[in-house]
Amino acid sequence: MPTVPARTAHPLDRPGPGDVELPTGAAGLRCWVGQDRVATLLLERPERRNAVTGAMWRALPRVLAVLAARPDVRVLVLTGAGGAFSAGADIAELAEVYADPASADAYHAGNVAAEEALAAFPRPTLAVVRGACVGGGCQLALACDLRLAAEDARLGITPAKLGVVYPAVPTLRLAALVGPARAKYLLFSGALLPAARAELFGLLDEVVPSAELDHRAREFARLLARRSPQTIGAVKAVLAAGPADAADALAPWERASRTSPDVREGLAAFLERREPEF
Repeated sequence: MPTVPARTAHPLDRPGPGDVELPTGAAGLRCWVGQDRVATLLLERPERRNAVTGAMWRALPRVLAVLAARPDVRVLVLTGAGGAFSAGADIAELAEVYADPASADAYHAGNVAAEEALAAFPRPTLAVVRGACVGGGCQLALACDLRLAAEDARLGITPAKLGVVYPAVPTLRLAALVGPARAKYLLFSGALLPAARAELFGLLDEVVPSAELDHRAREFARLLARRSPQTIGAVKAVLAAGPADAADALAPWERASRTSPDVREGLAAFLERREPEF
């Protein structure tokens, strides 16, 4: 059979023409907003396989708050520069952090605050993964709503290799995503899973050939940007609340949907055989 040429796209790890770059206040962390209403957060320390520094962890909640306040942001993509997503924490820095119990406490509190800010981001979040996605990097990817990966991606959570106690928040998030037994498998062993097996575990939502990852990720992010923010916001609110509080979390969204233009526009677009403009 003839080979099908890989589809190409502007690389995800650099701004395109017309994109607006925003300051992050941390070396190794970049952010920009595209005209397609897709914002990109880039982990950019390729010489360290995008290992996340303490300054990057601390900057993330501030940057996410800025993006959440922008009406021109409909989707957030999180990715890494070059051939990796993130190798996790910067181990040289971690050795210094663990020289003092108080600094270790503050470091892990910063990790969790960044992860929680990402999980609470009000618009869809998409981790785009190639190469290593390990430890703290995997923690950030799992805090996103969805994860697309290249076939060469490898995912793992490795505190057992370092003697580190993994915080409760990411432990429970991992177990909610893959189930308790697989969470134990990953955390007990520190094993790195190839992308195909990570997808079977539930760590990934879609795996594509490496050459097609940027095209597919951009295509999917733009699709999400065209969908109803009202529907998406309601889904995120319900799933974040959990079964006991789901009805209360959904109530304001339901009330708003009775009078907001989204439903009217969606129905009109369907009947007129056109794309809705939410």
